[in-house]
Amino acid sequence: MTPYTDLGLPNALPDRDRVVLRRWMLASIIAVFFAVAVGGITRLTESGLSITEWKPVSGALPPSGDAAWALELEKFQQIPQASATHAGITMAQFKWIYWWEWFHRNVARTVGLVFAIPWLLLMVQRRIPRQLQLRLTALPLLTLGQGALGWYMVKSGLVERISVSAYRLTAHLGLALGILAVAVWTYSELRERTPAEHDEGGQTPRTWRAAVLSAATLLGITVLSGGFVAGLRGGKIFNEFPLMGGQVVPPGYGTLTPWWSNAFENPAAAQFHHRLLAMSVTAFVLILAWRAQKAPLPQSVRRALFAFGAVVTVQLLLGVTTLLLAVPIPLGVLHQFTGVLALTAALVATQRATATSASVSRRQPSAMSAADENGLLPLPQ
Repeated sequence: MTPYTDLGLPNALPDRDRVVLRRWMLASIIAVFFAVAVGGITRLTESGLSITEWKPVSGALPPSGDAAWALELEKFQQIPQASATHAGITMAQFKWIYWWEWFHRNVARTVGLVFAIPWLLLMVQRRIPRQLQLRLTALPLLTLGQGALGWYMVKSGLVERISVSAYRLTAHLGLALGILAVAVWTYSELRERTPAEHDEGGQTPRTWRAAVLSAATLLGITVLSGGFVAGLRGGKIFNEFPLMGGQVVPPGYGTLTPWWSNAFENPAAAQFHHRLLAMSVTAFVLILAWRAQKAPLPQSVRRALFAFGAVVTVQLLLGVTTLLLAVPIPLGVLHQFTGVLALTAALVATQRATATSASVSRRQPSAMSAADENGLLPLPQ
């Protein structure tokens, strides 16, 4: 069997350990995807504030009996959202939103266990290589922090607001994506490379590595900008495309002071920026995928770029459809799900490019290599 050296291990990583670690990462990735989808449903159904207390352990059990349900409804009716978004709510309606938030919190608890239990067992068995110990130890800790951040987000909507803070919602999303990024990157690193891929050696030019990393970074910014659109309910306005209110720049853009706050607190500006970012990153990735057909790239990198281009295109089309239909819940959740899927494809493409990187001059001592060494980064060929 070909030695496994992608992680820079001094010796080949035992195959059985590699398989176990990959299965753990795959289960973690699926768990995060599911949690993000359920979180999207919770947000779109306005269910997130239905549970007004944070009980990490006892909260795993739902109310039992009519008296307990009546108490939960009474607590909910004391917050501003109850008399605004949910004015006149009945017990049956309250139970519907309560169950979604309860399910969301228990999914989050399950994600924490998916990270924590395998980590503890594998650490005790000494099956996590030294090079991965710090990274994988961070996963259960970050998941614990995610739970605390989720409650910090919910608290912002319990007193003076009728919805949670867009800043805290985006931070909550960002930490979830950070956790996902660690799991996806590790999963991709631990893949079993074919003999043909080993024979390819390090053949990803520096310019291509920089381009793929730039595309992944731009996509990450785009997804986070979507968090502000969601937090500000920006998808419910200007449900047209490509113009906004009959204009390129929407009416009401830049009305807040200081000027920079518009990007984070003005729904029109937030949607405008999200549109520009989405179209820009899609165009960028499609150009990379097109030029990758004839570029001197490893086949694994080329395939990853094609997948990246396909998913980000679907995400853009789905986003436009969701906007035009004023964000129906199924499409809104699907748009959020495919956004995370696009980020996953971006991470895989970046990891593949990084894993197959080496000095271009070793394979192709040319003017392009010299330009790379001097810090001049021509467009990927």
